[in-house]
Amino acid sequence: MDNPDPYLVLVRHGQSEWNEKNLFTGWKNPPLTEKGITEAIAAARRVSKLAIVFDVHFTSKLLRAQQTGKIILDELDQNHILTIQNLALNERNYGDLAGLNKDESRERWGEEQIRIWRRSFDTPPPGGESLKDTAERVIPYFQNQILPYLSTNKNVLICAHGNSLRALIMHLEGISPSEIVKLEIGTGEPLVYSGSKEELLTRIDLY
Repeated sequence: MDNPDPYLVLVRHGQSEWNEKNLFTGWKNPPLTEKGITEAIAAARRVSKLAIVFDVHFTSKLLRAQQTGKIILDELDQNHILTIQNLALNERNYGDLAGLNKDESRERWGEEQIRIWRRSFDTPPPGGESLKDTAERVIPYFQNQILPYLSTNKNVLICAHGNSLRALIMHLEGISPSEIVKLEIGTGEPLVYSGSKEELLTRIDLY
């Protein structure tokens, strides 16, 4: 597909073992499930329709995102490119909730309190991060380390997490804090943007 502007592709990691068990994960480090591997392969096939040749791959310090990126690049026969891992792209830190079953947590703290911790913009769980906290590490990292590649017409792949990507999308699309908390990104779901300047990045629909 001809495109004069570089591509920025965001992919949430495939299903992890803790997703499957309905546990809060955060900075804990479970691997992908078989379903998660299949989701990463499917993401690669969707992205392949655009015939993008990536120049650099950014990912977090967490295994599930790293595995997803490796699978995608293997499927695209582009696993030779530079991969940069940084904890700035890590999932939101869930603090004391990490490793706990979500349903059992609702029973312990109440549905409303869990909803506030999960879906408010600036209220963190005990010992953890809010989405606001996550955005305050993701956005500067994007501006300082990732955007320069796009500014020089390089195609960028980011494999990360639901909340770190949510924070980045809020910034890229100018979505309000009250609206971004409603955004759901499925496991293994790719989102494609095009453009070389931060304020001109536009989302491209993948069918």
